[in-house]
Amino acid sequence: MKAVILLSGGLDSSTILYQAKADGYECHALSFDYRQRHQRELQSALLVAQKAGVATHQIVNFDLRQWGGSALTDDDIDLPQERSLTEMSQNIPVTYVPARNTIFLSFALAYAETITAERVYIGVNALDYSGYPDCRPDYIQAMQEVFRLGTKQGREGEAITIVAPLINLKKTEIIQLGNQLGVPWELTWSCYAGADVACGVCDSCRLRLAAFGELGLSDPVAYA
Repeated sequence: MKAVILLSGGLDSSTILYQAKADGYECHALSFDYRQRHQRELQSALLVAQKAGVATHQIVNFDLRQWGGSALTDDDIDLPQERSLTEMSQNIPVTYVPARNTIFLSFALAYAETITAERVYIGVNALDYSGYPDCRPDYIQAMQEVFRLGTKQGREGEAITIVAPLINLKKTEIIQLGNQLGVPWELTWSCYAGADVACGVCDSCRLRLAAFGELGLSDPVAYA
C-alpha cells in the first residue's frame, strides 16, 4: 500500500506523515518550494522525512512570488505579529496563499496516480484560528470529487482517497497525537518568518506555543 504525504516540515504535516506510517502505508513525501518567505521549513521537511524513513521524498519547485497576494509570498505585505487568538479567529489572514492547497493537491494527485497510490494525506485543520478556506471539510469533500472524476484511476472505480486526519482536531489534540506517534518535534518548523530561528510572534508560532503551553509541555524548537 502506498500513500503520498504532503509534507511542509511543520507540526501538522509531520504528524500526518507519522500517522500514515502507523496506518501501514509506504510513504512518498512531497514538499513544495514555491519561494515562500519561510523556506526554512523545507530543511525541516527533509529532516523529518529522513527520520521517518520515507520511501521517497521530492521537492517540487515553482514561483508564487510572481503573483504575490499573500504575506508568505509578497515582501510588501507584513506578517501579522503579536496577535491574540481572538484576533486570529476574526478574518481570513493575509498569510492565506491563494489556491495553495488546490495546487498542492493537484501535484499530489498526479504523483499518486503515477505510482498507483491509494491515499493522499494532507494536514489541513478546520479548527485552527487561521480559518483558511482550503482547510475546511467542504473543500476536502469537493476535492475528493475532483480526485474521482479527474483521473483514470477514479473513473475505473479506484479513486485515490484524500485523508485529512487532523481536520477536526484542536492544536493540543494534534500534539497529543504526535506524541503517541513519536513525531520528532525538535525537527519541525512552524514559523512564518524567514529567519533561522523561530520568531515566536507570528500567528503560527503563537498558536504552536499556546498549544504546547496549554498541555504543560515545552516546545523543543528554539525561539528568538
